[in-house]
Amino acid sequence: MNTLLYSETLKLAPEDNHRLFNLCGKLNEHLKLIEKRLGVIIKQRGHTFSVSGDHVAVKQACDTLNNLYHETQKVPILESKEVHLYLQTVSKKLSQDDQDSHMEIRLRKGVITARGENQVHYIRSIMDHDINFGIGPAGTGKTYLAVACAVQALETERVSRIILVRPIVEAGEKLGFLPGDIAQKVHPYLQPLYDALHEMMGFEKVSQLIEKGVIELLPLAYMRGRSLNDSFIILDEAQNTTSEQMKMFLTRIGFNSKAVITGDVTQIDLNNRHDSGLVHAREILKNVKGISFSQFQIADVVRHPLVQAIVEAYEQQSKK
Repeated sequence: MNTLLYSETLKLAPEDNHRLFNLCGKLNEHLKLIEKRLGVIIKQRGHTFSVSGDHVAVKQACDTLNNLYHETQKVPILESKEVHLYLQTVSKKLSQDDQDSHMEIRLRKGVITARGENQVHYIRSIMDHDINFGIGPAGTGKTYLAVACAVQALETERVSRIILVRPIVEAGEKLGFLPGDIAQKVHPYLQPLYDALHEMMGFEKVSQLIEKGVIELLPLAYMRGRSLNDSFIILDEAQNTTSEQMKMFLTRIGFNSKAVITGDVTQIDLNNRHDSGLVHAREILKNVKGISFSQFQIADVVRHPLVQAIVEAYEQQSKK
């Protein structure tokens, strides 16, 4: 027995053939992606679209077409990854109102938009607490959003410097064998943090701030003995800290400072996984007032669609 599909007709305005092509993508790849992700059928004639499927999915698809067509007015090329990221948010079908499912971090170079309930909760926790833990799989935006919050805090003068920290865990090669001074030696370990900063502030601006000491990028070992006031501190890859290192890091935090600790407990590179300072901190600090824990799930992955499937496959294997 056939199920009667709900249909809706949408006409996009103003008519602009270049924007229409941008919306549909080469060989209608964007329309096919929307069909696949939302489970609808899209038929197009010029700027008029007929969308069929489940009532809720049709409404989401029409909103998606409208919003992405509006986006084509701002960008010269609408890339497939942007369509995917937009659908990543839409397909969650969040029951919360717009305030709970949407949040923006406004920077001088642009706007960073939270995608989904857990990212919104994460950003709010960072704003409301002095110490925040972001734990979850790769690709969920833990580090990227933390850097965005740090840049916003610096640009609005809520802090006077940003300090980005990672543990240096060697995998078959001693750090001392790498050429250059200490900054050049640790650069490969800190590259993801550099990349986020360059995207949000620009290469020249980041270089100037690093030279002035407003932005510091440090290996975790260099935190010992310091007391950090008026700073936004991010400890990335925290699953590779020991319990002693985690305690040392957390006790460096001074007045008017904020710390965000990010990590993925499924990617521990220590010889003994049970030594992870992130796992230990989650157990003993979860009920401490003023400390927030944000847990990301596989569904929060916002990279290529295959990344989510890969993470899920590895997680299922680890449970066997």
